[in-house]
Amino acid sequence: MSDNYHPLRMIGKGSFGSVYLVQHKISQREYVMKRISTHGVPEKELEGYRQEVILLSDLEHPGIVSLIESFIDHEQHLCIVMEYCEGGDLTVFFKNKKTKFTEVEVLFHFIQMCLALSYMHDKNILHRDLKTQNIFLKDGLIQLGDFGISKVLGDSRDFAQTCIGTPVSWKTQMRV
Repeated sequence: MSDNYHPLRMIGKGSFGSVYLVQHKISQREYVMKRISTHGVPEKELEGYRQEVILLSDLEHPGIVSLIESFIDHEQHLCIVMEYCEGGDLTVFFKNKKTKFTEVEVLFHFIQMCLALSYMHDKNILHRDLKTQNIFLKDGLIQLGDFGISKVLGDSRDFAQTCIGTPVSWKTQMRV
């Protein structure tokens, strides 16, 4: 893992690697660490991870998960340390909500997402994988995360010309 962080628990696991809740050994603050194996990973995927680190380092907005640091650990894993959103993602939030959402609650969260997306679009950045699993809650406020397949456009008149995102969502996109 790292000499600076103590793993508390695994939050998620995928083909790319694992996500851990970690604690910084000196400050005792909790963070999320995405730990990605670089062994045998195609260059295109590695480039996506590098892109995520570069984008996160350039984005400073209360509606976007903050990058703390990134490094290659002693086992040659790319480690991306980000702020911890203790409220989890919107998928979990929706499943755990016992009552119906009021119009005010829906608008409150929707406006936060729009402000974060507007900030990104002002920087000519497209998220390209916006879904409830990539929208997190920190202190009751929305934060966008997971920028692995985001795209930076040359200028505001450019177009993204690829069909991309989570494959399950492609069917939904095609029906619209």
